[in-house]
Amino acid sequence: MSTTTCQVVGFLLSILGLAGCIAATVMDMWSTQDLYDNPVTAVFQYEGLWRSCVQQSSGFTQCRPYFTILGLPAMLQAVRALMIVGIVLSVIGLLVSIFALKCIRIGGMDDSAKAKMTLTSGIMFIISGLCAIAGVSVFANMLVTNFWMSTANMYTSMGGMVQTVQTRYTFGAALFVGWVAGGLTLIGGVLMCITCRGLAPEETKYKAVSYHASGHNVAYRPGGFKASTVFESNTKNKKIYDGGARTEDEGQSHPSKYDYV
Repeated sequence: MSTTTCQVVGFLLSILGLAGCIAATVMDMWSTQDLYDNPVTAVFQYEGLWRSCVQQSSGFTQCRPYFTILGLPAMLQAVRALMIVGIVLSVIGLLVSIFALKCIRIGGMDDSAKAKMTLTSGIMFIISGLCAIAGVSVFANMLVTNFWMSTANMYTSMGGMVQTVQTRYTFGAALFVGWVAGGLTLIGGVLMCITCRGLAPEETKYKAVSYHASGHNVAYRPGGFKASTVFESNTKNKKIYDGGARTEDEGQSHPSKYDYV
């Protein structure tokens, strides 16, 4: 899979995950009435994060919002916070990922900047997906706990007869929507993080060669240059001249046999 394709697929999955998280948060069917013991009933109850509803057999539905915040269970408030944080992070990551798409050119943005933005959006999508999955799982655990507690309290030992009947709640459609949405957002974030490596430019190492204006005192060498000064040049020439002169004097101070011919 190419880098562009992987990035686009991750972007689309993140969009679907964000839409699913929003839909699950506003849905009212987080918990529905269990009809196992009473399949025929005139009233059907279901609850969400923001309100509880009652549906009658005639089709009329009446919903009542939760008018209190402090009076709600702490687990319900935690689920609300997790879902809201997940949605906010997904929205921010979506805005960042739009500018990070390789098929979109904005100004003089280079590939390294797009790679960093892609990685940032991918991390945000991963955290958002984890928040959504955690929120739905916490609510599901709360439902399971309340279900078995209600079942245990439903029957009392009074002649083997049923003394009290309590309303039990089971998983609603919003839980499954939230799980799927969180998974899609998580997968989209992982794909965006994988795309980051393909967008980052490869670092190439070249052998440094310095070039300067041509002159008598510049020596070209790979990896740098060394320029000799005029004083060093004159000193070297002077040494050579003195050496030549000294050699000439030594030749004259030791006469050979041919000088007497």
